[in-house]
Amino acid sequence: MAQHSKAIMSLKGVSKVYRMGEEKVYALNGIDLDIHEGDLASVLGPSGSGKSTLLNMLGLLDPPSAGSIFLDGIETTKLSEKGLAAVRGKKIGFIFQMFNLIPSLNVLQNVMLPAVIYESDPVKTRQKAEIVLGRIGMGERLLHFPNQLSGGQRQRVAIARALINDPEIILADEPTGNLDSKTGAEVLDMFKRLNDEGKTIIIVTHDAHVAKITKRTIRVVDGKILKE
Repeated sequence: MAQHSKAIMSLKGVSKVYRMGEEKVYALNGIDLDIHEGDLASVLGPSGSGKSTLLNMLGLLDPPSAGSIFLDGIETTKLSEKGLAAVRGKKIGFIFQMFNLIPSLNVLQNVMLPAVIYESDPVKTRQKAEIVLGRIGMGERLLHFPNQLSGGQRQRVAIARALINDPEIILADEPTGNLDSKTGAEVLDMFKRLNDEGKTIIIVTHDAHVAKITKRTIRVVDGKILKE
């Protein structure tokens, strides 16, 4: 079971505070959380609960106001911005509700983009992208542009882009939010297959139906994690 495998990411006493005039607003308040190798977990909570802020912490996109974040035993809160960017790029893949594909780039170019930073050989980068796209059923759409794809196809491209650097952790922010129920179910099946292959996947959602497919549910309310 994933719960008994090693923790690849740990949040220790993590808080995120915003100032609204003289008032302090706690988006997160003293979070302790371990993400284990092989987890397929959902972060579930209503709007304003702090789940998106928690995603930003897990993705190393935003520094905490207090506390420490460890990834593979490294305290990331002590890294420079350049060091953080390097860790993010190699170890974490991101999937967004709005897909965030670049309209002027075709499918192949969109997927290659994160790998260009780390792989100097464009031929190898293209080969990697073609392999990943083939795995998720988009091998026949390499030269299509985002506006020529359905929502489900665009999300598949976004998944391929997240996989291109073979990250340890995949973070998905409301990945089925803009999809119909059938297409959403297909995307969730894809996450389950990737998890079976060894990927650690965290899905942020407000939808209890999405949470049902995960092995673990992390409930966030008022900036705190309820007992799992």
